[in-house]
Amino acid sequence: MRCLEDIVQNGERENIEFKEYLTSYHLKENRFQELACQMNHRIIMGRGKAIYVIGVSDNGELKGIDEDKFKETVEVLKKIAEEISAKIKSVEMFKVDSGYVGIVEIVKSKAKEHIIVGTAGHVDHGKSTLVGCLITGRPDDGDGLTRMYLDTLKHEIERGLSADLHFAVFGFKDGKPMRMKNPLNKNERAFVTEKADKLISFVDTVGHEPWLRTTIRGLLGQKIDYGLLVVASNDGVMRTTKEHLGILLAMELPVIIAITKIDMVDEKRVNEVVDQVSRLLRTVGRIPYVVKDAEDVKKVVRLMRKSLVVPIVKTSAVTLEGYDLLEELLLRLPKRTYKGKGFLMYIDRIYKVTGVGTVVSGSVKRGEVEEGEEVYIGPFRDGSFKLVKVQSIEMHYYRVDRAEAGDIVGIAVKGVKYDELRRGMVLTKEEPKAVKEFDADVYIFTHPTRIKRGYEPVIHIETISETVIFKEMDREYMKAGDRGKVRIAFKYNPQFVYEGQKFIFREGRSKGMGEITKVYT
Repeated sequence: MRCLEDIVQNGERENIEFKEYLTSYHLKENRFQELACQMNHRIIMGRGKAIYVIGVSDNGELKGIDEDKFKETVEVLKKIAEEISAKIKSVEMFKVDSGYVGIVEIVKSKAKEHIIVGTAGHVDHGKSTLVGCLITGRPDDGDGLTRMYLDTLKHEIERGLSADLHFAVFGFKDGKPMRMKNPLNKNERAFVTEKADKLISFVDTVGHEPWLRTTIRGLLGQKIDYGLLVVASNDGVMRTTKEHLGILLAMELPVIIAITKIDMVDEKRVNEVVDQVSRLLRTVGRIPYVVKDAEDVKKVVRLMRKSLVVPIVKTSAVTLEGYDLLEELLLRLPKRTYKGKGFLMYIDRIYKVTGVGTVVSGSVKRGEVEEGEEVYIGPFRDGSFKLVKVQSIEMHYYRVDRAEAGDIVGIAVKGVKYDELRRGMVLTKEEPKAVKEFDADVYIFTHPTRIKRGYEPVIHIETISETVIFKEMDREYMKAGDRGKVRIAFKYNPQFVYEGQKFIFREGRSKGMGEITKVYT
């Protein structure tokens, strides 16, 4: 009992959680996933162990619960632990005046947390430079030297502009950042992937407006946990800034904002840009929170759970000011999604590797897959799927024997030819059905005139990028600001989509978003 009193007196900590009681309600998918992510993060911060104190309110009051509620709470914690491959090590139960309170210890061997962060922002605002400085720990030369660790294509180096998605890995070991001397070295990236107990995969997107399609693919196609939006102090908020923020919020992603290049302007200008960003956030229903020290980081991580609070960090790649706060944020932010049921991965890239064969890469959306298993791949033009074998799996050049939700991996498959595949296909264990049409609730962001039946925008769902036709509408026409119900058909290829998926559609400067409500195979 003394041990319980000591824990309660000191309050919740990084690996200690207070719960009054849990019921079957907490096993519903969204709530269950949230609690699984929360538990996994507690275990990571506790170096493999988390403590749950039950029968206690959030503020540490010994409420006490009856024996049935106590047993049900322990059973729910057991199911949550199983979801993240952890287990209950011990349960201690104590009698108080109003019932029972207890301590549940949950452990996990080889605890590793893998978070995916998507960068966004206007061209030349410092996305790639920021990531380059983070992963190396070295300052930039003021001319984008560290950016070249991500912008590796010849024309990207020559022009100083990212033109495709790039991936970078950043790790923490025992709470300390793992730096890389040369992020282009495959062996260094593999070492970080193997040894880190918390892994951050960056999906570095494109800020140049003509490549908005590529940016949308990066933000929708990967299983991103957080969006990192950069705003340069010299330029401030631009149209692309607003556009990228809109995409992140449409996907219901928590957002971190980094004000970059603060070494280039005076303090007055930096504060003006912070005010610009704060006003923008308030117009979309978000609460800005300027992070000034490590204590602010702890507070804002707790507040970000509901996605309404947006931390703002002022940074300089030249002096590395603010980078310690960004690192602390990345260390403390929990993974937002976990395994889920049934393996599913949308294909983002396809390679033909000498000595290996056909390799498909992407982010595992849910479930897990092991080397040697058979999976379905498709849909092909006729709507069919093929059964293929998983030959091998790599994550950031490190060979692994299994991959799970949230991992960005390359999977070598046997049983299908390279030229049969296309981006937007899926890998899944259960044979799915191809979808030709679906119903959706849509919202029109911008459109210069009116949208009628027959409208043909390009739709972005996961890694799918396909022309579609608005076949039926619940009204004669729709204009900017309107919401409505639409029957949508894929124009060229059937795809695998399902109810509840969110998407973005665009055509020229016209843009909108939607959610699938019913599919037709």
